[in-house]
Amino acid sequence: MVSWTSTFQVNPNQVKPNQVKPNQKPAMMRIDILAAVPELLDSLVHHSILGRAQRKGLAQIVVHNLRDYATGKYKAIDDAPYGGGAGMVLMIEPIDRCLEQLKSERSYSQVIYLSPDGLQLNQNLCNRLALEGNLILLCGHYKGVDERVREHLCTMEISVGDYVLSGGELAAAVLTDAVVRLLPGVLGDESSALTDSFQDGLVAPPDYTRPPVYKGWEVPEILRSGHEARIGQWRHEEALRRTRERRPDLLDRPEGDS
Repeated sequence: MVSWTSTFQVNPNQVKPNQVKPNQKPAMMRIDILAAVPELLDSLVHHSILGRAQRKGLAQIVVHNLRDYATGKYKAIDDAPYGGGAGMVLMIEPIDRCLEQLKSERSYSQVIYLSPDGLQLNQNLCNRLALEGNLILLCGHYKGVDERVREHLCTMEISVGDYVLSGGELAAAVLTDAVVRLLPGVLGDESSALTDSFQDGLVAPPDYTRPPVYKGWEVPEILRSGHEARIGQWRHEEALRRTRERRPDLLDRPEGDS
C-alpha cells in the first residue's frame, strides 16, 4: 500500500475546504464506490446534500456492484480463506476487474479501502480529500478482502472509528458525505462548512433559533444583540469552554491533526 506521505504533499496547517478562486467554476469530483451490497447506498447518493451536489453538477457518485465483475454461474465475489477459519473473504479478481475498467475511463487520485485498521478519519483528512481529484472507495465485507488487494491495488486505507460494522458500505457513506459537503458550491452558505466542529480544532459553540423564550428557557442575550464582534467572541469562548469540558483531547493534539 502506498504510504500517506507519498500521496499527499500538502501542508496540513493550510488545508481548508472551499478553496476556489473567484469566478472559477470548481471541477466536478467523481466518487466511485465498489460494494458487495450496493443497495445500502441507494438513499445516500440520491437525497439531501449529496443529491443536491450531483444535481448542481459539483459531484458525481457512482455505486458499483462487485457481482457485475464476477465470473461463473453464481457470480461469486467471496470465498473461504486459505488456512481455514470462520467467515468469507472478498476475492481479488472482481475488484481488480472493476478497478481496471474505471481507470481506463478516467484518472483517480486515490483508491481507498475502508478498513478498521486504516488511518483514522478526522476533519483535516476530509479537508485534504476534498482538494483531491476523483476517488475510488472500496467497501470491505464479510471478513475483509484478499490481502493482495490492500498490498497492490489500494493507495490508502481509512477507518471511521474503533468499532466493527457489518460492511464497509456504511463507512463509505460517512466518508463520502464528509468530503462532498466541503466542495465549493455544495452548501447553500459557503461559510457553513468553515464553522463546523473540528475545523479550527474545537467543537462547535451552541446554536439557538426562534422563539427567544420557550418554557422559560431563554436564548443568550448576546446572540440577540446584533453586535457581530461580541457575538463572534462569545462563540469562540463557548467553543473553547465546550471543548475543554467534552473533548479535552482535541486541545492536546498538534496543530493540523484535528
